[in-house]
Amino acid sequence: MSNRSRSRTRSRLPVAAPPPESTLLRWLRDKRITEVECLVPDLTGNARGKIIPADKFRHDYGTRLPEGIFATTVTGDFPDDYHEIIPPSDSDMLLRPDPATVRMVPWAADPTAQIIHDCVTRSGQPHELAPRNVLRRVLAEYECIGLRPVVAPELEFFLVQKNTDPDFPLQPPAGRSGRPETARQSYSIDAVNEFDPILDLMYDYCDAMELDVDTLIHESGAAQLEVNFTHADAMGLADQVFLFKRTMREAALRHGIYATFLAKPMENEPGSAMHIHQSLVRVADGVNVFSGEVEGEISPLLGHYIAGLQKYVPAAMAFFAPNVNSYRRLMFGEVSPSNVHWGYDNRTCGLRVPLDSHENMRVESRFAGSDANPYLAMAATLACGLLGIREQLQPTPAQTGSAKVLGYDLPRSLGEALDHLQACQPLQELIGPRFCRAYTSVKHKEYETFFRVISSWEREFLLLNV
Repeated sequence: MSNRSRSRTRSRLPVAAPPPESTLLRWLRDKRITEVECLVPDLTGNARGKIIPADKFRHDYGTRLPEGIFATTVTGDFPDDYHEIIPPSDSDMLLRPDPATVRMVPWAADPTAQIIHDCVTRSGQPHELAPRNVLRRVLAEYECIGLRPVVAPELEFFLVQKNTDPDFPLQPPAGRSGRPETARQSYSIDAVNEFDPILDLMYDYCDAMELDVDTLIHESGAAQLEVNFTHADAMGLADQVFLFKRTMREAALRHGIYATFLAKPMENEPGSAMHIHQSLVRVADGVNVFSGEVEGEISPLLGHYIAGLQKYVPAAMAFFAPNVNSYRRLMFGEVSPSNVHWGYDNRTCGLRVPLDSHENMRVESRFAGSDANPYLAMAATLACGLLGIREQLQPTPAQTGSAKVLGYDLPRSLGEALDHLQACQPLQELIGPRFCRAYTSVKHKEYETFFRVISSWEREFLLLNV
């Protein structure tokens, strides 16, 4: 066969079409994105990951991170049993971008996108130590029984003066009047307006990121605010809380102050919570299964759900109150929950059923602090309720008076909370045994590190008096 013939033969072969461009890559191109922030929520709920030039970003592959980031304490240390949690090879896990989470980074100088990534193993399975996968694991259990959780978080936080000396107590910042708050200003419109420039910037950022921030109020603490999110599916709202914390901190920093989600940042101010409103709807028809037959009454299934929270919340407190500081809010807070009682529109109870329309029947869990990882807090509260449904538990009678007078029945420290979690096999099985092992190891190490620090109180009162 001549060379000419061979050439003609090759020309008849079908030419492979280029692979179709993904919706995600098209979005990046249309927005003229130059960089992509690949985000992974860690155990604390903060962002880890990599920043990649947009032209190097792969929608079908993502990037890699060492799985050891999920066995690292908030101080950057490792638990003593690190290599019993993480294989000795200290291997990488693969990151898969979730296209539904792509958003602009509105404070970046150049067009930048941020995308939350899922963590998977080399075999393509969800990585057991990733908090996002923990929530997905619990949601899958609800899907198996034909139910879908709907949540609406309320997130409190403080604005404070910049603080570069950790030994110096935090102080409220001055508002536009030039004066810091000194009195309780619950629900004050004027007190909110003191921080209009910061909050306007926050809303601009949220609009650009399509975060469903619903309402904003002033809470009872000095420069303490609360944002409510529109009710939606649990994973989407956990993502929004994760992103909102980044956004609020950035908006505050642009005006020379800090936004803090520490549960109890100031000794004489109330703590900050993340109340989680929750209901269940049938996947088949979208009906809220928490609504009873009679207007204003709970269904038997909601009774089981509440009873599950009552039984298992003490074991889940390490997820709702994940830091040593968290228990200062619980033990010394004026309106923080003290026990697992429930009641209709009763804010002294840890579990409150708001008075609302029939289709909006729900229960509000008031245990989580604003310092909680939103993925883990939502996974834990939904897991407790699911265990109540599975076990057909019955709740205590609704509390009509103050639940505060009934005493304090929750763990009093992070160490005690971790002991409760380690003793609760049903909750560990639902959350994930390997994850619970890693989580408790990391948190025990944090508690030990904290306990090694000698406080100024000890030097002031014990140095020369004992």
